[in-house]
Amino acid sequence: MGIKLPRYIQWILLTGLCLLTVMSLLRLCFHLYFGLGPDAGGGKLADAFLLGLRYDLRIVAIASLVLFIFGLIKPLHPVNTKRGLRVSFFLIGLFCFFFCLLYIADFAHYAYLRQRLNASVLNYLEDAAISIKMAWQSYPVIWIIVALAGGSVLLAWLVKRCYNYVLGKQAVLTGRSRIVWGIVFFLLLALAIFGRVGQYPLRWSDAYGLGNDYAANLSLNPFQSFFSSLKFRHSGYDAKALKNAYPWMANYLEVTAPHTDSLNFVRQVSAFDSAFQQPNVILVLCESFSSFKSSSFNNPLNSTPYFDSLAKQGIFFTNCYTPCYGTARGVWATITGVPDVEQSKTASRNPAMVDQHTIINSFEGYEKYYFLGGSSSWANIRGLLTNNIKGLKLFEEEHFKAPKVDVWGISDKNLFLEAHAELEKTDKPFFAIIQTAGNHRPYTIPEEDLGEFNKLDVPVDSLNNYGFGNVEEYNAFRYMDYSIRKFMQAASTAAYFRNTVFVFIGDHGIRGDVGKILPKKAYTEQGLTAMHVPLLFYKPGMQPQKINSIASQVDVLPTLAGLANISYQNKGLGRDLLKPHTVSGTAFYFDVEGRRYGIIRDSLFYSRSLQSPAQEQLWSLYHDDPVPGAEKRKEYENISRAFYETARYMLLNNKKNP
Repeated sequence: MGIKLPRYIQWILLTGLCLLTVMSLLRLCFHLYFGLGPDAGGGKLADAFLLGLRYDLRIVAIASLVLFIFGLIKPLHPVNTKRGLRVSFFLIGLFCFFFCLLYIADFAHYAYLRQRLNASVLNYLEDAAISIKMAWQSYPVIWIIVALAGGSVLLAWLVKRCYNYVLGKQAVLTGRSRIVWGIVFFLLLALAIFGRVGQYPLRWSDAYGLGNDYAANLSLNPFQSFFSSLKFRHSGYDAKALKNAYPWMANYLEVTAPHTDSLNFVRQVSAFDSAFQQPNVILVLCESFSSFKSSSFNNPLNSTPYFDSLAKQGIFFTNCYTPCYGTARGVWATITGVPDVEQSKTASRNPAMVDQHTIINSFEGYEKYYFLGGSSSWANIRGLLTNNIKGLKLFEEEHFKAPKVDVWGISDKNLFLEAHAELEKTDKPFFAIIQTAGNHRPYTIPEEDLGEFNKLDVPVDSLNNYGFGNVEEYNAFRYMDYSIRKFMQAASTAAYFRNTVFVFIGDHGIRGDVGKILPKKAYTEQGLTAMHVPLLFYKPGMQPQKINSIASQVDVLPTLAGLANISYQNKGLGRDLLKPHTVSGTAFYFDVEGRRYGIIRDSLFYSRSLQSPAQEQLWSLYHDDPVPGAEKRKEYENISRAFYETARYMLLNNKKNP
């Protein structure tokens, strides 16, 4: 090499280059074998190979980092000591073995299931004897063992060749040069492992940003897909409990063709009027929009005067609940219609759940937009959006003219106004989602708005009495209302305004003391404030309604499709809130932190523990008096279990249509 590098760094670099070449060749073999048809990859093959190179580089960098760290320990130096050489080659031998094992298993797994290798295969170890017999009868096990042994030996030989080549080179360096090169090499490895220059690392979900399932699978390697899914290996459902619950759920959801054995949850809904002018849709997901903090629920601090005035002109649901707390779970439930009941991490982080059906795709002929002031790399949301919403135009912080104000990107006001400017450009009907983030720590209010938006100073005791932890939170809540007002004022001047349905809903609520606004037992003590959010459908000239019946975040898209007169297929747990139903509405509730789940139904809130089923609560939504009745508790227990098991099933079986 022309540049004088320490020999052990030269060896690591040369070995890494060889491994990177082998991984690229294996990706090419994968494509040549599985990429059947001229349209495989949807025109994204070059992007898939380039992204795959970045995933491969990460794995090579991790392996290289291990060797590099050993090279820093004098007694274990792989070039200067025999002990270091033996230890390094032992580790390399293990890596070569697992490298070949993962790639062979990955090819077999994809051939059988059309999915890259994931950690769920470890579940087969629980029935090892049966799994071994199945593998023996299904695969050429002898040839697989031969390939595993041969591949491991070949890789190890390749590494040894690299070592011998470097060993024959001279590298006379000063101590200072070694330190400098060591630091530079470490930083390069760190960058390769992180995967990009930016706030968020390269993630498996970036593969699904290609917008094509095959291209996404092609870009991944078995290391990335396996270890990304390791925490989700026990995701699943109780098949017996689900079958027992199916008749009730099928009736509740009004399934078109119920069938217990196939567990069919599909509903086909037809448009009601072919002459109806289908409206545009703007769905606003408002960060941490707790009902009890809002003026619309009689909070005396007058925190959302504009939203309150808007609610009186539209269809306003006062008893709407999100299935879970957390923005990622709120986005998931809204888009898919399925509550995110994953316990270890959010469903958006589970590679096995990235393929999801959404009613948004039934808005055919519509331009699809998603506006987010920050980055959708957060919580792997990009994979959910770009992989499942056809033709989505995703706008993030780098697409906007406005400057970032904090970690969450541009301000909510600027997000609204830039979204409005983009929507004004289209002459087609559109479905747009705007996700705000300002009502969140650090509660930033931009300097540019302080001339028009006045911060208020409220006594601490008043803030605490009416649900706010501090004055910064209170003003951020008011700024959200201000931003909505600025957006609606701008939209009212646009050509699209008169024929647009605007929807406002919280992505989730926030725990807090409701004071005298709502009953303390259900909302404060049981934490229902974390799920209770406003839900408003507004269209200029529509007949105002205030509806107190139970609604859920999963009901938003079916209701929107009904308002827009769209024929659609529904596979989730949501229902059209504006249609009559034979079974009363129910909102499912899942508390990840408290390990509890339950339902809000009629005028009651039922909750039970996942760990100790005997720990159950039943409270009224309208008073703090205990609710008696073992029969009612048993009924609500059964319905809660039905929703929970169905949600667990749907997370893995709500696949989008081909």
